[in-house]
Amino acid sequence: MLSRKVEHKVPVKLSKWVINQEAVNTVPHCPEEDEKLRASSLCIRRGGNCPNSLEVLQQLVQPQQDAVRMYLISPLPSKLSPATQRIKASFGESSPVSLEHSLYRETHTEAASSYIIRSEQTGSRTLVNYNDLPEMTIGEFQAVVRKFSPDDETWWHFEGRIPHTTLECVRTLRDKLPNAQISVEVEKPGRDGLRALAAEANVVFYSKSWAESSGHGSAESCLMSEKQRKASLAFCTWGAGGAAMCQFPKQQVVHCPVESRAKSVTVVDSVGAGDTFIAGMLYSLVCRNKTWDVSHGLRFAVHLATTKVQREGFQGLGADVHDWLVGNAS
Repeated sequence: MLSRKVEHKVPVKLSKWVINQEAVNTVPHCPEEDEKLRASSLCIRRGGNCPNSLEVLQQLVQPQQDAVRMYLISPLPSKLSPATQRIKASFGESSPVSLEHSLYRETHTEAASSYIIRSEQTGSRTLVNYNDLPEMTIGEFQAVVRKFSPDDETWWHFEGRIPHTTLECVRTLRDKLPNAQISVEVEKPGRDGLRALAAEANVVFYSKSWAESSGHGSAESCLMSEKQRKASLAFCTWGAGGAAMCQFPKQQVVHCPVESRAKSVTVVDSVGAGDTFIAGMLYSLVCRNKTWDVSHGLRFAVHLATTKVQREGFQGLGADVHDWLVGNAS
C-alpha cells in the first residue's frame, strides 16, 4: 500500500498474499521430462509481485519531496525467523518500505518459494511455486484497515492472486476508507473472478498473457473489450510491443511502443518486468500526478520496464532512469 496523510501527502499500500524466495536457474533450453541440464547461473533472491514493485518504487520516491509512506501487507514466517530477516534485509537497511502491517505466522519458519527455469534459447520462464503459509483472511485485512483514518488519502494496490478474497478486501476499503484509490493486477490466465475484481477497481493493470488467453490479439483490443465499471484508467502491457492505456469514460486509447533505440537490446532478465511497469505507473499517479499527464507516465513506465529487462534483478534502476526523470520533471 502507498500511503500519504491528507495534510500534504498520500499513504500507498501494496497488498500481496505471498512474499516468496525465488531461485532462478538459467539453462540453455527448457528441459524435456527426465532430461538433465547444467544451469549456467543461479540467482537466489526475494520475489513476489508487490514486493518487486515496492523494491523499484522505493528507488524512485524522493522522501523529502514526495513524503510517500510505503507498506507491504503480506503473511510472513515468524518475525524472528531467518527467512523473515532476509526478506526485511532485501529492501535495504534504510528502506522506506514498512512491514509493520504484515502478518507474522509464528508457527512457521519458511517463506513461500518459487523455482524458476529461465531458457537462454527463448527467454521463456517456467515457474514452480510452493507455499505453506496460511493465507491472509478478510478479518485480518479488516484489522489492518481499521488502523487508518477515513480522512486519510491512501492508494491500495493488489495482485489478483486470490480474486474472491481480494474482492472482499476492496469492498472493505470502499466501506471504511472512502478516499482510498484502488488498483489491481489482472495477470494469471484462467483464474476465476479476475473480471469481477477489475470491475471494482479505480485502476486496472492487464498482462499480455491474460489478454491473449481471453482472446485479445492486442493491448488495445483488451482495453476496449473488457468492462471496467468503476475504473478511470486501465493499462495493458505487451512485452516488446510496449503498453497501452485507456482513459474512461472517454475510452481514449493511447499506445506507447518501446523506444526505437531499445528494440534491439538483448533481454537479460524479464522476471519482474510487469511489476516494474506497475511501479512506474504508481510513481506517476501518486507522486507526479500534479505535473505529469497520464500518457507521460505511460512513457516513463515503459522506459523503466525496458531498462529493467536489460539487467539481472532490480538494483540500480532508480539511478539509471534519473536523467529521464530530471529531463522530464514537468
